[in-house]
Amino acid sequence: MSAWKEWGRGLAMVVTAVLLAACAADESVTEPVTPTRYDTRQSFPDAVSYQQSVQPIFANRCIVCHACYDAPCQLKLTAWEGVARGGSKTPVYGQPRLNEIPPTRLFEDASKASQWRQMGFHPVLDENAPPGGDTAARSASLMARMLRLKAQHPGPTAGPLPAEDFEFDINRKLSCPAPDEFEDFAEANPEWGMPYGLPAIPADEQATLIRWLDQGAPADALPELTAQQRGSVQAWEAFFNADSLKARLMSRYIYEHLFLGHLYFIDDPERRYFRLVRSSTPPGQPVARIASRRPHDDPGVPRVWYRLVADNEVVVAKTHMPYRLDAERMARWQALFIDADYTVDALPGYRPEDIANPFRTFAAIPPANRYRFMLDEAAFTIGGFIKGPVCRGQAALNVINDHFWVFFADPSNDLRDARVDEYLRDQATNMALPTNWASDLPLAINWVKYSEREVKYLEGRSRFLDKVLDGPLDLDLNLIWDGDGRNPNAALTIYRHLDSATVLQGLAGDTPKTAWVFTYPLLERVHYLLVANFDVFGSVSHQLESRLYMDFLRMEGEFNFLAYLPKALRKPTRDAWYRESSDEEKKFIYGEYAWLNHETGIHYRSAHPETELFELMREHVSPAIGQRNRIEALPDAALRDALAPLAALTGQALAWLPENVILRIDMPSGESQYISLMRNTAHLNVSQILDEADRLDPDRNTLSLVPGVVGAYPNALYHMALHELPAFIPAVASLDSEEAYSHLAARYAIRRTAPAFWTESDALHAAYRKLAPIEAGMLDYNRLENR
Repeated sequence: MSAWKEWGRGLAMVVTAVLLAACAADESVTEPVTPTRYDTRQSFPDAVSYQQSVQPIFANRCIVCHACYDAPCQLKLTAWEGVARGGSKTPVYGQPRLNEIPPTRLFEDASKASQWRQMGFHPVLDENAPPGGDTAARSASLMARMLRLKAQHPGPTAGPLPAEDFEFDINRKLSCPAPDEFEDFAEANPEWGMPYGLPAIPADEQATLIRWLDQGAPADALPELTAQQRGSVQAWEAFFNADSLKARLMSRYIYEHLFLGHLYFIDDPERRYFRLVRSSTPPGQPVARIASRRPHDDPGVPRVWYRLVADNEVVVAKTHMPYRLDAERMARWQALFIDADYTVDALPGYRPEDIANPFRTFAAIPPANRYRFMLDEAAFTIGGFIKGPVCRGQAALNVINDHFWVFFADPSNDLRDARVDEYLRDQATNMALPTNWASDLPLAINWVKYSEREVKYLEGRSRFLDKVLDGPLDLDLNLIWDGDGRNPNAALTIYRHLDSATVLQGLAGDTPKTAWVFTYPLLERVHYLLVANFDVFGSVSHQLESRLYMDFLRMEGEFNFLAYLPKALRKPTRDAWYRESSDEEKKFIYGEYAWLNHETGIHYRSAHPETELFELMREHVSPAIGQRNRIEALPDAALRDALAPLAALTGQALAWLPENVILRIDMPSGESQYISLMRNTAHLNVSQILDEADRLDPDRNTLSLVPGVVGAYPNALYHMALHELPAFIPAVASLDSEEAYSHLAARYAIRRTAPAFWTESDALHAAYRKLAPIEAGMLDYNRLENR
């Protein structure tokens, strides 16, 4: 363990030095005020309708940058309440902090604009505007002035924006001027009107927004729930709030896994989305939301009630996690959690040392039942750490490869033996996740503590697996879940796009370098580490601990895949995956700490078992996943043939491409096809948090093509006709400089300066909604390139 400890201590010293430098200067804070002008929605006859006229403009022009925690200046425009809240100079991301900060979640941590003022937010609306509006007035709001500034300085209409005037790094220092700072801001940065770094919005839309602002930003009431929606809410709230101990434990478990979800009723023609929340009030009374930092924090009330509240924000792709509710789902949960043969003698509490350890909290529920619940919607489960707040930023994501496949242990085998329950109870302490969220302990001390526990867990798991495999189980593909022949979650693909990621159902792209096989303990720990436990407003120590602990979980998933290879190939394959990693690290993947003495039960027929295993697993799950998310599924043979040479490109030339490109191809029929291009950046290994650039292996870069829109943060938009593809492919293959890429972008890219930018954006979103009506949301343009 000495080398591992030294590595942890060395990392902690580097990170601490960086943090002390970053946190040396305090930002000035504007003295808070408490205006109440926009505490409630107000409208009047003949007012511009926010719901019908204004919000659609925000959705298509503003929310593509201003949504979620990473909205510049925390200006979140997905709902009127976010507009009324305004902006903040305090960034959520990009600034390492030694201590956690108060959370600023819209609709949770404050409910009125005046409360947000007390938390340091400044207005973007004119809080001196009289209620009722004055159409003859000229709005003095910060938003109106930003829009007018853009109209006065629309910027260039071709080529990249001047690099000396515009910065697009997501961790750039933001200006975030308050209203009394605008004049100085505009004088210093006349080109920085809104939308920043994009074309001005169309004149008619600008006129609508300005008229609305001149009227005092009125907001009509939200639409009431339909009778059908009210009935569905009542039925589900009755289900979630039954009095038995089994039901109460079930609801806590479900809530801690679905709290990020956009829940919808399958028979609702409007497909209105709802959130499952904790409330101190029971069904039939107004919801009194319990706003805790984490979903499993002590609620501070004698009984928690689980309620459904309408989500009235515009749906954005980067946080959209749809989850269907219907009679079939309710029956499934009834069978798994209520009718199943087990007893609950007492409800677990909320002690800090227990709440982050689901193996203790939910020990009464059979592990197989918990696992089946997560498997039913495995893409949603894993999507939590993709679309939750943890995965914004390169340091959070360099724990995974750019492209890998995911399979799952079959619950009917993996958890068939009753000894598994006993084993999980014995290992509960060793599987404990980081819990010192506000800890002052040095990072290295916590890191060594968890690495020692991980070693104990791995050794115990290895002994347990050898014992189980001495019995009725064979180490073959019968241990891999096949989705029961119909569930498309049987296999997943994960793409990393530098500082964002995507999870897809099915096996997209060519054979990847690595794969994971999830078991229940691994899947549960990934969820609690990176979703339920993770606090985006937490200290850098908490966030780094979470990322570093994820190393262990990645290595477990890879070990589970290696186990199906011939015993003699496991270490050589491990070494190929972890080139230039230390021998100490490799022991955690397959070696001294994690081993398996049993030979595989798969009879390999080729000279390349690694490749053959990928193909065997694909065949095993194919009845459930089919050709989902593969270019082979495209109906047009000419398009498939034209794209094949592009998908086959590899090597250093791809390093000049953006990470995630959405390609629009105009077909001879007049329709357009959208294809997503993912550059898969090859790494020597992904086992270190620092100096990622030193571990790149560009000769092994690959390119994945997936039909439709993949990724919430496109880095570039390309547009060409089908007959242009034969010229585009060699142009990509010959890229060798920034100048060469600039020529390619000039021919095919829809740049930030393109006059047709918004027309192209509207067409893209319309196609997205048509291709994926449930999964689609507004894309985020903060990562669009400027090249």
